[in-house]
Amino acid sequence: MSNDNSERSSWAKGALPKLLLLGTAFFAFGAMGGAWGAWQNLCVDCPSIAQISTWEPEQTSKILSHDGRLVAEIGLERRTPVALSDLPDHVADAFVALEDKRFYSHHGFDIRGILRSAFRAVINRSFAGGGGSTISQQLARNMFEERIGREKRIARKLKELQVALALEKTYSKEQILEAYINQINYDRGWYGIQTASRNYFGKNASELNPAEAAMLAAIPNRPAYYNPIRNPENALRRRNLALGLMVQQDYLTEEEGEEWKAWPLPDSQAEPREGLAPYFQEWVRQMLDDRFGDLLYTGGLVVYTTLDLDMQGAAEISMEEGWARIEARPGYAHPLYEEFAEITEPLEEAESPYLQGLLIALDPHTGGVRAMVGGRDFRHSKFNRATQALRQAGSSFKPFVYTAALSSGIPASHILVDAPVVLPQVSGEEWKPQNFTEEFLGPITIREGLRRSINMIAIKLGLEVGLETVAQTAQRMGLRTEIERFPSTSIGAAEVIPLQMAEAYATFATLGTRVRPQPILRVENPEGEVLWEPQPERSQVLDSLSARIMVSMLEDVVALGTGYNVRAPGLGELSYEVPAAGKTGTTNDGTNVWFMGFTPNLMAAVWFGMDRPVNIWERATGGGDAAPVWGRFMHRVYYGDSTQVYADSVFRARMFGIEEPIALNDSTVLEEVDSIPSDLRGFLLPIPEAWPILPGLVSKQVDNRSGLLASRWCPADSAYTELFLPGTEPTEFCDQTGFRIRRTPR
Repeated sequence: MSNDNSERSSWAKGALPKLLLLGTAFFAFGAMGGAWGAWQNLCVDCPSIAQISTWEPEQTSKILSHDGRLVAEIGLERRTPVALSDLPDHVADAFVALEDKRFYSHHGFDIRGILRSAFRAVINRSFAGGGGSTISQQLARNMFEERIGREKRIARKLKELQVALALEKTYSKEQILEAYINQINYDRGWYGIQTASRNYFGKNASELNPAEAAMLAAIPNRPAYYNPIRNPENALRRRNLALGLMVQQDYLTEEEGEEWKAWPLPDSQAEPREGLAPYFQEWVRQMLDDRFGDLLYTGGLVVYTTLDLDMQGAAEISMEEGWARIEARPGYAHPLYEEFAEITEPLEEAESPYLQGLLIALDPHTGGVRAMVGGRDFRHSKFNRATQALRQAGSSFKPFVYTAALSSGIPASHILVDAPVVLPQVSGEEWKPQNFTEEFLGPITIREGLRRSINMIAIKLGLEVGLETVAQTAQRMGLRTEIERFPSTSIGAAEVIPLQMAEAYATFATLGTRVRPQPILRVENPEGEVLWEPQPERSQVLDSLSARIMVSMLEDVVALGTGYNVRAPGLGELSYEVPAAGKTGTTNDGTNVWFMGFTPNLMAAVWFGMDRPVNIWERATGGGDAAPVWGRFMHRVYYGDSTQVYADSVFRARMFGIEEPIALNDSTVLEEVDSIPSDLRGFLLPIPEAWPILPGLVSKQVDNRSGLLASRWCPADSAYTELFLPGTEPTEFCDQTGFRIRRTPR
């Protein structure tokens, strides 16, 4: 019995350690299996290797001018990827030296960095300090932050590590570094090194020097804190730390390190593209948003527009001159813009308190909008007065009345009597319209009535041809707002949208072909495939012969009538060498002033007024306030001058980093102009040939008092040459004697 017990005891003593060892082994294997399973299941919501390999960053869409110059970027994250091979070596050196000095030797994680980070965490009793992450881990965090999570916790770190290991298996070191510098945030919504370089330094990333590369490497750790524009002291300290590490790691010599530490930091945004044609930009953005939705903000679309940046510069400075000239008028009583110029946020008022205005320039043959000023300050008000405002047209509406008359067979030599008009209204009251002046000229041709912008002639002609015909003519030419059939419509009581007015007037320039204004030439994807290429919407809406006679009448307005200031020395200054036609517009009490004008290859509309319709100043007129601005703009378009070079240099300095624009009063301005590179000197639009006298039109010498054929029995100075549609020319000769005193055109 004792032997049995002894044997059992001996067996137990021998077996127990084995059982314990076996259990421990099973436990260890179980734990390892559990850990492995947990590791495998930890990142079920992380991207797969295939997703990593096919990852493409969100890209901004580029808005380009008609000749391919960058106007703006639109996107949730402003980013333009650039290849690492296109960058100087010191760019990669700066990032590696500061962020991950063992980048080229580890396999996704740096054990020494992790231990160092853990030691700091123990000392500081917090994991909030972070650190220890390799560039691969940081790329993982930035590429997939929504799926990995940004919170500071062990699970997130392990997920980062797992994705980093997958990155290392899939990408080369150069590919990882390239993806990293193109993905990370450099503050202010500037993602990627190219976008950051353009905005901080005004240059491409391929042109960065070591100090600039070190500055960009310094920012991503804490973008707002190390932004050199916001926090220059913090930025300088970390930039110089990066340069010091580049020296320690033999990327720079000590002498080079000290030299680059003296390099200045940027103190302002180098490339504020938001300032280029902002109303045009927003108009384009809304169109693209309607068509492409989110793809506009993430898909890297390339949008070629009709905008001409040089013409936009001429439009902006011409409008600035116009605003300043009106605000300097004696008796101008409204708040001045300069009282609000320093405000960078939208104004609290729905309507700006200072003088506003707009200028639209478009190609009448294609409808392409070449320039657009939709208001005075986009920061204060994003309301686009060019495309959204409803304003009374005043006398600028009158050409539609005359066009309706010509189209119905009434010739330009038709005689009406300039005399008071009294018409009953629906309310029972009488309407007694007035001319701009109190004088009446008696019998005159409708050509002279338009040239002098006489209200009584326009009203009588509208009633003669029929208000329904007038309204339909205006709508057929491009107006899509309501046009009421009242006698006051003939003198511009209807409210119109300026862009539609520009469309209608462009129909004159093309001799009857209406083309819908549009700002987009084509839209491409990042690979250059055309996604959308809108075609001009053309329709023949006027008989070309009638349109040519209207052009002749509107040429008279510019040459001798209310639009004379277009060419006046010291005001509009447009040479007689440039064929031009147009019409002034002034509404009751001077609340709106217009000039709508065109040449054979360009149409432009100018308007001034207050957002809340009130008198601009006591003697505000389209001829005195808007026409000179139109003339100066056109002068710059066709000739350029020192003022244009100045406008262009100010405007383009924002794009090319030119620090000193040419001063207008600089006596050496011509020498300065010669020193400007040819691509910065402004531009010239070819001076077009005049509109031809179309075959089929009849030309006759006519007496301007009777509208009959000129003869030796009427005063010679009353004779002029008139154009007629076939069959509408007079057949009787003038037989009057004597002559009426003619007043000089205003």
